[in-house]
Amino acid sequence: MAAATAAAAAASASSSARKGETYTDTKRRDDVRMANILAARAVADAVRTSLGPRGMDKMIASASSGDVVITNDGATILQRMSLLQPAARMLVDLSRSQDSAAGDGTTSVVVLAGSLLRRSLSLLSSGLHPTSLSDALHRLSLRAVDALHAMSIPLDLSDRGSLVKSAATALSSKVVSQYSSLLAPIAVDAVLAALDPAHPDLVDLRDVRVVKKLGGTVDDTELVRGLVFDKKASHAAGGPTRVENAKIAVVQFQISPPKTDIEQSVVVSDYAQMDRILREERNYILGMVKKIKATGCNVLLIQKSILRDAVTDLSLHYLAKAKILVVKDVERDDIEFITKTLNCLPIANIEHFREDKLGHADLVEEVPVGDGRIVKITGIKDMGRTATVLVRGSNLLVIDEAERSLHDALCVVRCLVKKRFLIAGGGAPEIEMSMQLAAWAKELQGAESYCIKEFAEALEVIPYTLAENAGLNPIAIVTELRNQHAKGEINAGINVRKGQITNMLEENVVQPLLVSTSAITLATEFVRMILKIDDIVTVR
Repeated sequence: MAAATAAAAAASASSSARKGETYTDTKRRDDVRMANILAARAVADAVRTSLGPRGMDKMIASASSGDVVITNDGATILQRMSLLQPAARMLVDLSRSQDSAAGDGTTSVVVLAGSLLRRSLSLLSSGLHPTSLSDALHRLSLRAVDALHAMSIPLDLSDRGSLVKSAATALSSKVVSQYSSLLAPIAVDAVLAALDPAHPDLVDLRDVRVVKKLGGTVDDTELVRGLVFDKKASHAAGGPTRVENAKIAVVQFQISPPKTDIEQSVVVSDYAQMDRILREERNYILGMVKKIKATGCNVLLIQKSILRDAVTDLSLHYLAKAKILVVKDVERDDIEFITKTLNCLPIANIEHFREDKLGHADLVEEVPVGDGRIVKITGIKDMGRTATVLVRGSNLLVIDEAERSLHDALCVVRCLVKKRFLIAGGGAPEIEMSMQLAAWAKELQGAESYCIKEFAEALEVIPYTLAENAGLNPIAIVTELRNQHAKGEINAGINVRKGQITNMLEENVVQPLLVSTSAITLATEFVRMILKIDDIVTVR
């Protein structure tokens, strides 16, 4: 009897313990989630003012080095921010992912993520579980991408005008937007020059080299069908500075006397011996120069050497006597691009110096540019699929921003090569997605319908911000935009120059489909990841 009583007491104790276990304190999890969302939103709000053609620029000053950068490129702004909160740093990775996937839309993706997080916070405070929000976001992103595909326009790469329009749209929000009529065609021609017919949907932007040179204005920027070196030809011994019908060698060995392998000094006390050493050095260099000249080579591009001097005054003297133009200190990283452009092979040893390893060009000349001089190689025979852009500017800040803007334009053209569809810009795709998703939410039931409706409204942040940054009335503009889309005008968007709603295709405001699909996919992935985090564990 006593045993039965004890068993019953133990059972009731365990059942009461189980009841007690059902309550868990979720305050810490909610606090961590809230801190993450607020940190990411603060960063998104910081870059929001730089969205669109009328967006503001940011001046980024480095406290340690004193460097100053002026830009409104979302990826550049975020990369230069010193962020400590882990969720805020994830937002930097998000913009970097968009930059590598599409090259443009780096500000849009961050603003979009911030808006989705704001809606997530209100849904969480309504008592919805983060997992159900995450699932709704996943379904929403798939549906949104389908909506974007439905409103896209196919593109043919032979339609150069559409490619230029798309690149010009990407440049319209940059500091150098007034030069978009010059930079957009350069970006299109550079990408098409680097396009390999064997792989028609792939472009490696490493085949487009950007050389920056101070002096002049951005108007002087040009696309060079050949090579440009931001250094002058060697004048040490009065060597030539212009060579026609050039035979060009890219050499990776040193044209200088050999040294001992290990760091040591050789002491010579006898004058006769010293004279003999100098004579041997002279004969050694003269022998090399004769071998080079025997192949008919008249232009030498010499790689920068670490172990010993690539060339000496003596070797430059003999090369000048042989009428060979010399460009020294070519960077190791540039050798692959140079040999691909010249369609020749790099020469690693004087014994391998043969005529079949040389590149051929009509003209190699040194030309004055701004305060300095550059070496230009043009008319290359059997030129590889590469392009060189010479960017000019009145100061370093302008040149750096022009280079960043040109990179975005190149990426936009690369997007169109990869995925040959265009969509209207000016907030048109976001409003269309928002309206289609809101209509779809009405067909769903329960909490999911409520989530989709909230997130659909979050997409309106892009047109709202465009109007806000342009000094327009955002509520009136977005309401009118919704009205136009409800009437079936799917390409209607905000024309910030006229301050009204117009057909974006007629205004030549177009962007690659890949930029928008990548932005919505990456933004929803980021928000889902933030929602799933319920604790931050610090380890040593």
